[in-house]
Amino acid sequence: MNCMICNAPLNASDHCPKCGCKVTAQKKAWALSGLYYNQGLEKAQVRDLSGAITCLKRSLKMNKLNIQARNLLGLVYFETGEVVAALSQWVISKNMMPQNNVAIGYIEKLQKDGNRLEEINNSIKKYNQCLEYCRSGNIDMAKLQLKKVLASNPKLIKGYHLLSLIYIHEEEYEKARRQLKAAAKIDKSNTTTLRFLREVEEQTGRRTNLEPRFGMREKVREGKDGSLIYKSGNDVVIQPPEFREKTITNTLINLILGLVVGAAALWFLVVPAITQNVNEAANEKVVDYSNQMATQAAELERLQEQMNASQESVDTAQSQIEAAQQQTTDYENLLKSWDEYQQGNFTNAANAIAEVNSDNLSVEGKSIYDTIMNQVGDTLKQQYRNEGINYINAGDYDSAIESLQKAVNIGTQDRRSMYYLAQAYAGKGDVENAAAWYQKVVDNYPGTQNALDAQDYIDAHSDEISSADSEDDTQNEGDSSSTAGNEDAVQGTTEE
Repeated sequence: MNCMICNAPLNASDHCPKCGCKVTAQKKAWALSGLYYNQGLEKAQVRDLSGAITCLKRSLKMNKLNIQARNLLGLVYFETGEVVAALSQWVISKNMMPQNNVAIGYIEKLQKDGNRLEEINNSIKKYNQCLEYCRSGNIDMAKLQLKKVLASNPKLIKGYHLLSLIYIHEEEYEKARRQLKAAAKIDKSNTTTLRFLREVEEQTGRRTNLEPRFGMREKVREGKDGSLIYKSGNDVVIQPPEFREKTITNTLINLILGLVVGAAALWFLVVPAITQNVNEAANEKVVDYSNQMATQAAELERLQEQMNASQESVDTAQSQIEAAQQQTTDYENLLKSWDEYQQGNFTNAANAIAEVNSDNLSVEGKSIYDTIMNQVGDTLKQQYRNEGINYINAGDYDSAIESLQKAVNIGTQDRRSMYYLAQAYAGKGDVENAAAWYQKVVDNYPGTQNALDAQDYIDAHSDEISSADSEDDTQNEGDSSSTAGNEDAVQGTTEE
């Protein structure tokens, strides 16, 4: 454990041995982080993935540098089908500890299996399309699409939830029960799974057993005297045979009496009761349908909110991955430029350093970047200037402006780069910017041929430049008209 102030190793003392800062709270927080990590690990081992996610998030809240907790959280997310969330955790872990980190292996394994990663991404897109189908009332298309999603990504718990909700809506409760049991095998404590199962149990009147069945039903056999022999627990039960009439006359009489009594009971008792039950069942169905529609509308709204949250997570993870990839590319180009610089290949070093965005570098990286630029800046500046001149000759003024702007920004501004940049703006028809750069040439390099040519351009387009300046002054006066005192001051400066 290191001090979070000076990063020095801590000992058994309550104060840092280097900076003297009190580290009691830090030690307690890191101890709680380890405790929550152990709880999350135990829950993950028994397939309590929802509980594991909660514990691991608490662990990272206490200590965001807990690499083991972050890697395990990524594995749990991956096990529930949330590949984007898993990648986010692994990328953060890799940036925190770039050496000897198992998260690097997880990321490389996913990147190597490009087909599988693309299949998972397509399954998430198809799941979002299923939500759109549900909102538009196209239930059949949503159901077919969800089956394909679960076939390609069988760990996506949200897919099982949405498919079971569709089955509940269509009153196919047994199919919904099968989907929810499949989801429970992935995460047995998921609250959405348990809530949907309770709805199915209320509609069917039959409980759902999520535990595996180990026991076998005892076989029943018949004895020689007609008795039934079976085992109940550890006891053997022998049921004696029933007494049966052997004469045909008694059997016929009993049969006729039974038919007469049954017909009378059916006429006087059963028929009115059936009619009443049918009416009551119809009324209950109407009430149930109303309640189900209200419940399903609320559930669809909740799923919409989850979809929006999932999309935000996808966008955040994608931006983080792109930023990490761009930073990696910048460092690779920086190292390549440094190697070429060490070997004396200044042109190759300049080409490599041109691809580096210094804003993505650390302090040490920027120091190396500045060292290389001090040596190869002139080469890179000349390279950009030559590119701009070639673009001007080809009539591609936008590309010429981009290259010459880079040349001007490297080191001190030189006369040729500014002059050709003004020519690019002039070729594009941007008189205002062209005149501004020509004026810089006139001011900084008076008496040169470039300055004389620049002055000729300014004089030839003086009317257009004056018109543009007048429009700018009018705009500035309009923006400052809200304060009378400021307006007088601006007008006074203009008159001078």
